[in-house]
Order: sequence, then C-alpha cells, then structure tokens
Amino acid sequence: MPYGFYPGCSLGRNARAYDASIKAVVPQLGIEFEEIEDWNCCGASEYFSLYKYPAYALVARNLALASRQGGFDEIVAPCSMCYLNLRKTEHYLHQYPDLAAKTNEALAAGGLHYDAGHMGVRHLLDVIVRDVGLEAIQTKVTRPLTGLRVAPYYGCLYTRPELNGDGADLEYPTDMDRLMKTLGAEVVDFPAKTHCCGGHLTQISGPTAFELIRQILENAADYEADAIVTICPMCQLNLDGYQGQTNQHFGTRYHIPILYFTQLIGLAFGFEAKELGFGGEIVSAGRALAKIGTPVEAPAEPARRKKDDKSLPMPAPRAEA
Repeated sequence: MPYGFYPGCSLGRNARAYDASIKAVVPQLGIEFEEIEDWNCCGASEYFSLYKYPAYALVARNLALASRQGGFDEIVAPCSMCYLNLRKTEHYLHQYPDLAAKTNEALAAGGLHYDAGHMGVRHLLDVIVRDVGLEAIQTKVTRPLTGLRVAPYYGCLYTRPELNGDGADLEYPTDMDRLMKTLGAEVVDFPAKTHCCGGHLTQISGPTAFELIRQILENAADYEADAIVTICPMCQLNLDGYQGQTNQHFGTRYHIPILYFTQLIGLAFGFEAKELGFGGEIVSAGRALAKIGTPVEAPAEPARRKKDDKSLPMPAPRAEA
C-alpha cells in the first residue's frame, strides 16, 4: 500500500534540493508515494497562536482530502513543521469532540468532513529508518561517505509530537545518526541536535535568532563536523541562509554547509551531486564533498528569492572563504 504524501510549501521554493533528492532516492528504497490532491499550506507555527479554530480547520482540510482520496492510511511529511501540525491535529481532533465538531463545521463549507483516529502521520525520516530499514539501505550503498564528518541535526519538532509513541528518544534521538553511519559517514557527537533553530524569529528578532543559530553552528564546529545534516526545510533555511548574517553579528567565521539527509542518501547510492540539488545551497558544500571525491557544480540560477516575491526574504549567496 502506498503512503499519502504531503510535500508542504517549502519543497517548491527554498527546499528544492530536498525535493530533488527525495524524488531521486525514494524509488530506490521501494517506497511509493501518492501526493494528496489539492493540498494546502499547514499554516506553519504562528497561525495556531493567533487563530486556534481556523488553524485546525486549515490543517484538517488536508487530512479530509487524504481520507476522501483513499488508497492509504498513513501520510508522510518531509517537513518537521508540517509533520507536527498534521499529527497534532489528527490527535487532538480524535481526543476532543468539541474541537472536531467546530473543525468539521468549517470543513463543511467546502464540502468536506473528517473523522479523526484513522489516519497516521509520520515523518519521512521515520519511514525510511523503520519501514525500509537500515539493512535494506546498506545494500543500496555503492559510494560510502567515508571520511565525511556529519552532525545530525533534528531540530526541536521531530520528537515533540509524543502522541502515538513512534519510538524516538525525546532528548537524544539517534535515527539519523544510525542512518548516516549506515551510509559510511562519521557521525560526530552533537549535543545541540534537538536545539531550536529559531524558526521565524529571523523575521521578528534578529539578534535572538542569530544567537540560537550561533549555538548550533558553534557546537558543530567544536566537534569538527564537515556538514550539518537536517530533516527540516526551516532548519536548513535558518542555518544556511542566515549563517552569513550570524557571522557578521558575532564576528565569527563559520562556514558549515547545511544539507538534507536525503541528499547524503543519494550520494551514497551513487547519484551525482547535481541530481540531488547540490550547488544551490548558500554556504557551499564544495569543500565537504571534496572529502569524498564528489565535485559540486554551481547552480544555473542563484538560490535567492525573486524581487517580486514578498514571502520570507533570502540572503544573497556568499562566496566561499
């Protein structure tokens, strides 16, 4: 049975490398995805703080669409924020009948209804590690990442929805650690692996956000990591896109590429870097990938927002020091 797939808004914009690498490696793993038709934004985090019932209705619309579409009983989200919002909405609608009633009243305006308690929500990392399994992944490795020191960064959301018990350690998860070792990489001890990257604080309080980003970068640098590997587009955006501004703010010189875990799976499986979206990152992965003999070509277009795009601004790419 295929999984329902909720891509989220980021994969078509700033997380295009994540999108490309997912499309490359998922078929190799024997996973079948069926994208939810007509899905909408999950609302990210702030919407729940401002408008409780509309926020639940916004997320529940995706669950209702998935339920109506049929053919699967689990939804996979590659974005940690999308994963959190979908999973907690499914859980709380099942737990609180009044919330479910008000949500379904809103959904009815669009001809939809959702009966919670029947749709599982999982993160892509969880599916790859637990359903595919590390032994099966090992058989696909043709180009081990030997000599590459990586710091697995989960962010603060992956283990937060302790709602259905998925087995991940809340304080010190190891799913990605074990996966990276299976790919042949050297995993460094990384105490900051579940620290918050600041989320949208880059738009609200720059100095506060820069301090959170600095702590993560410093921890990776202290352990001499060649790259930080993440599972979330927001985490990647903050640590990559605002690394230069963080350096400017503190007078530091961090130059640590922030990569998606699916990109490293793809490299280990023998895909070329360009196929996996490498070259579009702001902090170049060139020096890190040179350690495993993989060249990185510059992207055809700079990884920056267009002038007429009024969404979250992206800093201009910085030259590699």
